[in-house]
Amino acid sequence: MNRPVIAVPMGDPAGIGPEIIVKALASKDVQQAAEVIIAGNAQLIHKAAVLCGIPEEVERTFNILNIETPGLEQFIPGQVSAACGQAAFEYIKKAIELVQEGKACAVATPPINKESLRAAGVPYIGHTEIFGALTNTADPLTLFEVHGMRVFFLSRHVSLRKACDMVTKERIMDYVVRCKKALEQLGVQDGTMAVAGLNPHSGEHGLFGTEEGDAIVPAVEELQKLGYDVVGPVSADSVFHLALKGRYNSVLSLYHDQGHIATKTLDFERTIAITCGMPVLRTSVDHGTAFDIAWQNKASAISMIEAILLAAKYSRV
Repeated sequence: MNRPVIAVPMGDPAGIGPEIIVKALASKDVQQAAEVIIAGNAQLIHKAAVLCGIPEEVERTFNILNIETPGLEQFIPGQVSAACGQAAFEYIKKAIELVQEGKACAVATPPINKESLRAAGVPYIGHTEIFGALTNTADPLTLFEVHGMRVFFLSRHVSLRKACDMVTKERIMDYVVRCKKALEQLGVQDGTMAVAGLNPHSGEHGLFGTEEGDAIVPAVEELQKLGYDVVGPVSADSVFHLALKGRYNSVLSLYHDQGHIATKTLDFERTIAITCGMPVLRTSVDHGTAFDIAWQNKASAISMIEAILLAAKYSRV
């Protein structure tokens, strides 16, 4: 069977992206599962390969689409830089273009640095927003997968107070419909989605908050009448455990940290982000640029490997 082609942008040059990419491409699992095109700086990829002790015969197999951007000759590992922010953006842009042009099936991304993006004047806060803008997708869905457990997010990078305000009947209904469609596109046809509760014990019938009764229950009941296999609210202190055990095929987390804590505590390195609802499939590591250990050959490539393998897996659906 032909291996799917996965585009991998190099990430922030000052971070651990180059290191984890070359380590991932040296992995037998990745070599067997996918063909990888690196969108990045060929000189820095070579430097990372030497640093990480990648054998020359393995490095010669790397397929690098070299992208030159100004200022990288002056960057300092582990430091915020406008040059690195601009470079990271250009790598992502090219990786997306590879999929749009039919030269790749999906994109698997290493980490980027939000401060470097801002320093470069890039008008997007992170990967999801960049992919949304460059694929004309108004509100991409974020899905985490770890050990078969899938978690969607009703809101992402907003304050907790604002996230609570975003728990409305209309938003929940919209997200469940879109999440179900995204699962079908990934080949997940069967199973029940659970909507997590917002308050302790899902509010205990209004004792600890009214959001469940005001928004979640009405949304779930109406969705069920429309034929959607969804339940909720399910108390957040148990819903993720139940999903891991197979009772639910996915969970709709109501805010960023609710789902992040559950997945990353289970297995930090193997928690992979999937951006759904776009014409471009994207998987990603779910850790940062780790500036404190960048360019020291200390970074683990497990998340990068898992991101590429998951991109390859869903590219075959």
